[in-house]
Amino acid sequence: MPFPPVEPPETPWQLDAARATDGDDLVAAGADLEPGTLLAGYRRGLFPMGLGPDGHGTLGWWSPDPRGVVPVGALRVRPSLRKVLGRFDVTVDTAFAEVLEGCADPSRDGRWITPEFVAAYTRLHELGWAHSVEVWQDGALVGGLYGVSVGGLFAGESMFHRVRDASKVALVELVRRAHADGDPRRLVDVQWATDHLRRMGAQEWPRQQYLDRLAAALEAPQVDLAAEPPPTRTV
Repeated sequence: MPFPPVEPPETPWQLDAARATDGDDLVAAGADLEPGTLLAGYRRGLFPMGLGPDGHGTLGWWSPDPRGVVPVGALRVRPSLRKVLGRFDVTVDTAFAEVLEGCADPSRDGRWITPEFVAAYTRLHELGWAHSVEVWQDGALVGGLYGVSVGGLFAGESMFHRVRDASKVALVELVRRAHADGDPRRLVDVQWATDHLRRMGAQEWPRQQYLDRLAAALEAPQVDLAAEPPPTRTV
């Protein structure tokens, strides 16, 4: 996949999280999943998710208020998790399709990733914008996550695990790579901060704070997540 990523044609749609009503996570409905539309959404504080059952139906554009984020220096790795990190092998962008398949597993509760989403994010991956973190144990894929990297923003989309702690290991590795240079503008966006994400250091920001920080994050240099960063920081 290319680095730096390839800029697709611009979208004709006008997407803007600043138009949202305070406390209302859903901002707009419609548009499409073309690469230019997806990137415009992320750059304006939005991400897509279908409004119908299992993610089908009309496309919704979301800007959670509050927004779950992991800023530089916020990740917490508890001793119990640190002890198991060495039991896994972690790679980046070596099994993007398989990670999407794991995240889109139809047996999962709350599933929302449709075949249309798989195709759309595969296109973004081919252009160099969408990335996966893969967690392996004894040669088997046991967890991972995927999302979109734009400037200093990594917008996490989904994660999965087949053995305990595998998705947490994926998040630790993502933050290690995305925040390796310590640039305080960088953000990992986790959309909604679940209990386990809060325990790992995720914070909840009001929408306007997120949008203000997003503008700064987008000015940070793009990170080559597939390249091993120098060992200058620890998590």
